[in-house]
Amino acid sequence: MENRQIVIIGAGPAGLTAAIYARRAGMDVLLLERGVSGGQINSTAEVENYPGFKVSSGLGLGQAFREHAERFGAEFRDCSAESVSFSVFEQGDKIIRTDRGGISADALIICSGSTFKRAGCKGEMELAGHGVSYCAVCDGVFYEGAPVAVIGGGNAAVEEAEYLAKFASKVYLIHRGEEFRAQRVLVERALCNPRIEPVMGCVVDEIEGKDMVERVVVRGLRSGETRTVSVEGVFVFVGTAPNVDFLKDSEDIRMDGPGWIVTDGKMETSVEGVFAAGDVRDKFLRQVVTAAGDGATAAMAAYEYLSNQYYLKDRLFVPERAYALFISGIDESHLALAGETEDWRRGAGVSVLTVDAHRNLRIKGKLGIGELPAMVEMSCGKKARETAVSSLDDVKNFIGARGPLH
Repeated sequence: MENRQIVIIGAGPAGLTAAIYARRAGMDVLLLERGVSGGQINSTAEVENYPGFKVSSGLGLGQAFREHAERFGAEFRDCSAESVSFSVFEQGDKIIRTDRGGISADALIICSGSTFKRAGCKGEMELAGHGVSYCAVCDGVFYEGAPVAVIGGGNAAVEEAEYLAKFASKVYLIHRGEEFRAQRVLVERALCNPRIEPVMGCVVDEIEGKDMVERVVVRGLRSGETRTVSVEGVFVFVGTAPNVDFLKDSEDIRMDGPGWIVTDGKMETSVEGVFAAGDVRDKFLRQVVTAAGDGATAAMAAYEYLSNQYYLKDRLFVPERAYALFISGIDESHLALAGETEDWRRGAGVSVLTVDAHRNLRIKGKLGIGELPAMVEMSCGKKARETAVSSLDDVKNFIGARGPLH
């Protein structure tokens, strides 16, 4: 099976930025994407809140990201990720199954993004990017002094309606229910705004317009009566779903209820060596600039992870004989023992490698290490001895049984 250092799933702003940073760090990078690079920004007519670009088309910005990644030598493959599997025991243990075959990766960065749920009315898809939007922060400013419609009744719809009221002359907040699902405080605040008009118990049957949105056809669910409302923009906020279908068979990666991937500050998931960046991640703000920041962080964290893995491999599995102290980096007593061992090692000129088993589950699992802290003697890439230790004297006795390495 083909093995790569870093595989990135998704070529939106997060994936493309990750590719740029990983290649600049000298990593081998394979980026998987089906279709045109750029992600959701391709459906945005204009982007004017990405630093350095006063205004750009979504397609143009996506292409600029890709060209930048290609300049550094990132490899692209037109394919879809179908499933992933993980093992902590071997290098190249992240297996990505695609419609073009399997790939193993030393590190994996998931940047598969999210998908806006559609309202499902006639004209929505035809006018997407031409007055139909799924992001008020992205596009609200383009509707200065113009009437717009917001479809939805949850927190996002009500909050975005209030945001749009800063620009639009009128915001029709259309919800199929008789009451909003959003938090009461949000609803009360929004309805105090004279520019926001609630349209309750109604659905949008059709969005009309020749080249741009011109009006919506609204139907009352109880009466069945329809009316036409003139608007220049329609903002759909009926939900967003993470693109994680390829993870459906993996129980290893921690996600929240709806399926957003949970990461730490380094974008690392609950699986060692697997990172997530961009809109697929559980986060507060989903914008091009935050996705790019996530991608940069994930790439450098993956680089740090791989550098550590390669270093440990060279120190543990290549020499004829090697000693290592395995600890848990989240246990204060383990860290204290590691510090004492390091001080003694330097003074005695003895070679002892400290390994944080909490951060290196793959190596711990591969060697079958049990109770921590533990001293391990490696011989020609295989574990020769292992003993649980609790003090510096235990460490010295373990090494003294065979003689120190200098």
